[in-house]
Amino acid sequence: MRTKKQVVTEFRTAGILEAARKVFASKGFNDATMDDIADAAGVAKGTVYLYYSSKRDVYFAALKFGIRQMYSMLVDKLETASTTEDKFRTLIAAKLAYFDANRDFFKIFYSELGRFPSHPGGIDSEFKALYLEQAQLVECILKEGARKKVLRSVRPEQAAFAISDIIRGVVTHRVLGWSKTKINQDVDFIFDLIWKGIAR
Repeated sequence: MRTKKQVVTEFRTAGILEAARKVFASKGFNDATMDDIADAAGVAKGTVYLYYSSKRDVYFAALKFGIRQMYSMLVDKLETASTTEDKFRTLIAAKLAYFDANRDFFKIFYSELGRFPSHPGGIDSEFKALYLEQAQLVECILKEGARKKVLRSVRPEQAAFAISDIIRGVVTHRVLGWSKTKINQDVDFIFDLIWKGIAR
């Protein structure tokens, strides 16, 4: 059971990170300040420093917060999908929509904070855990599809990573503005590419 202090800390940090995401998205990493983040969160600057030692620290915490938020949203949406086919399409569409809605924030990671690593786990162990969680969602869909004999028998763990990386590649293109296609076209493209490789 969480203590009162833990609950207060989670509430405060969530507010700070939501505010930080908006500030970074509108001002960019270089022009955003800790004062801006504190003002947007409605707290004193000292409160922000109580939890985060630097602007970079706040940004990466906000990035992890956003990815956790997306994971929670994916789980909720997958519960509304019935068939294996629906689950794959729902997962792809929800993920692309989330990154599109937060494009300016995630663009900072690619354009201002260095090249995206070949694997999300290349940053730290927490990012690796977040990446693995998402891959496990895909793995569960693959195993369920195999049990229902809708999908071919494939190595679920390796296939889950491959599928996750295909989606991430398209997300990268969209975030950086390299893709000019509509979101539903990219969803169809990813789904067809994956489904034709794994369906019976």
